[in-house]
Order: sequence, then structure tokens, then C-alpha cells
Amino acid sequence: MARISSYPRDLDVVDQDSWIGTSVPGLQTRNFTAAAVAKYLNIKGKISISAQMVFKYKDAIESGAFTGPADGSALAGITTMQISGVDVSNQNTIPFMQYLVGNNILISEQNAISNFGHFTIDSYALNNNVATLTLTNLFGNGVLDLDKLYDFAVFTLSSQGAPTFVFTQGAAATQWSIQHNLGKFPSVSVINNNNVIINGEVKYIDNNNIQLNFSAGFSGKAYLN
Repeated sequence: MARISSYPRDLDVVDQDSWIGTSVPGLQTRNFTAAAVAKYLNIKGKISISAQMVFKYKDAIESGAFTGPADGSALAGITTMQISGVDVSNQNTIPFMQYLVGNNILISEQNAISNFGHFTIDSYALNNNVATLTLTNLFGNGVLDLDKLYDFAVFTLSSQGAPTFVFTQGAAATQWSIQHNLGKFPSVSVINNNNVIINGEVKYIDNNNIQLNFSAGFSGKAYLN
């Protein structure tokens, strides 16, 4: 076999280029394509991108997957999904996803960036390592494609400014307890179901929780930013 240095250099790597290597277990000699190596790096998270997770879109929930919307659903129309507590690289995503409630996330198809949805995470309800994710769509393009990989990443446009957390009080009450997870003492505006501003007492429990107290019970919404 000739010396490796005697072979010409190829600086234009394409998907079907390949390398000789050793496969484990078994220590067998194999060809590895550039496309296969790139897929491995993406799925296993070997090239770390902060605040990004990878899930596969499936028609039934399984480890590393998300499901719920029908195949071919418009990404701009998604309002809920079921999502595994671990992504395809088997990393535990639960604490991070819970932290993101009230914030914005971009869900985009790998290798097809124009297929994406930009959402606010309204809630993340966990049950046996599978969560129901409730979303408000901000913008989107394209449709979901079964068995494709999707990146889930924290994403806020600079034009959006500080995120707004919207809390809905469905039943009339004089005291509203709100977990907003904004990590600060936010400003608060409250309206009733007739879109009339209602003033009350704002009690900051900590950086992620507040309590609103009113002289009379009513239902409506609170906007925190």
C-alpha cells in the first residue's frame, strides 16, 4: 500500500466520500461515508451547540421523538405535541424544557432550515418521561415530515425585545398564583374578560413566581414582561 502522503489531497468533501476505519464491536474494517459521519455528529450531539436539542418526528411516541400533529401538518399551525424526556442523543432534556416555559423556541428540520416553526412554550406537563408541550405559534413555514430530525433551540428575535409571559385565569378568583419562569421581577398588566385593565396588589414571591391579589374575584389574563 502506498504512503498516505502520496495520495492527492481532495479539499471538496461530498456526502459519498468515504474513509477506511474500524467498526466496534467486532473490530471490523469498514468504509464510513462523509454523510454517515455528519449524521452521527448531529444526532449524538458530539459538536455541542448550546441550548439545542434534537428529536425525531414519529407517528407514535418513543425515546428521542416527538409526535401529536399529523404528518404533513403546517409548522405554523402546531399548538401542541407530545415529546420524549430525552432527545435522540439520549440526553435528559426535562429540567431545561421546564425552564423554557414562557420563552421562545425554534423547531426546524435538519438540513432544511426553511421548514421551521417559531413558538412560545406555554406549558410543559410531564407524565412518565413524556411531556405534553403547549405552544403559541409566532411564525412558521413548511410542513412536518415523518421520520425527519428536528432541532429544538432557544430562539428570540432581537426585534421582539423582552419575552412576554401570558397567564390565563379561567375561574374567577381574588388571588392568582403565577409561575412565569422569567428569572426576574417582571412588570405586570391585568385585564378581565371584557379587556378592561384591573389594578391589584402584586406580590413577588421570587424571580419566577408572583401572587396577584384583588378586592373582588374575576377571570382574565395577566401579561408579564
